Amino acid sequence: MPAIVYSVFATFQDAALAVDWLRWLREGHIAAVLAGGASDAEIVQLDEPPLSFEVRYHFASREAFARYERDHAPQLRAEGSKRFPEGITYRRAVGTVVDR
Repeated sequence: MPAIVYSVFATFQDAALAVDWLRWLREGHIAAVLAGGASDAEIVQLDEPPLSFEVRYHFASREAFARYERDHAPQLRAEGSKRFPEGITYRRAVGTVVDR
């Protein structure tokens, strides 16, 4: 079964907000996504302006990702929206690992 990559892109207009958001990721959000089925995660700061990050999560299969989206993602996204109601633009993408 091919692995799935779930990427969340976050763009910030305020560097201080980005620092708070990164702290939130490191202090619990990533652990919650891992508990929800991801096998690992990495945070990438993108080089091009504006200030942006990509958080990549790997899931063992499409089914594992579907379970995460159904059972965990709604609550985690709501928590993030409540904690950071403005100042962040998100984009999400899902793909299949074809080679590693």
